Amino acid sequence: MKIILAFLTILCFSAGFSQEKSFSTEALKDLVINTSGSEVTFESVLEKHKGKTVLIDIWASWCKDCIEGFPDLKKLQKENPNVFYVFLSLDKDTERWKEGIEKYKLQGSHYFIKSGWKGPLCSSIDLDWIPRYILLDESGKIKVYKAITTKDNQLLNQI
Repeated sequence: MKIILAFLTILCFSAGFSQEKSFSTEALKDLVINTSGSEVTFESVLEKHKGKTVLIDIWASWCKDCIEGFPDLKKLQKENPNVFYVFLSLDKDTERWKEGIEKYKLQGSHYFIKSGWKGPLCSSIDLDWIPRYILLDESGKIKVYKAITTKDNQLLNQI
């Protein structure tokens, strides 16, 4: 009995540290808006960048931690030009989002999460803080599921 309890404890403990390897169907079907104003699925955004290492940055122009992290993000971009950067905004409206892109001179592909924080995409990744960084490999699989800084050791080791 003690062996079974020990095994179950280890199993539950390790499950708490598991990492998603792909996005849910609901997340993939969620709509985002590109800078031209067109609605596209999150899945089409990922497909567009398949074959590349992609760092997704979920942010908002009102987010103090996001803004404070931009210098480190830009340093990471400079040191890793082979990585493609996709920015997903949780701004309150598209005007503030576009102003934020311009103001902070963010380089990469930009999308506005139409459904917001409680929508299918953010809910499926258990979003509890921004900025949130997700690293994808060339096949589109998630290599780093949750980082809140670009100085995260797991993120840096996987890039």
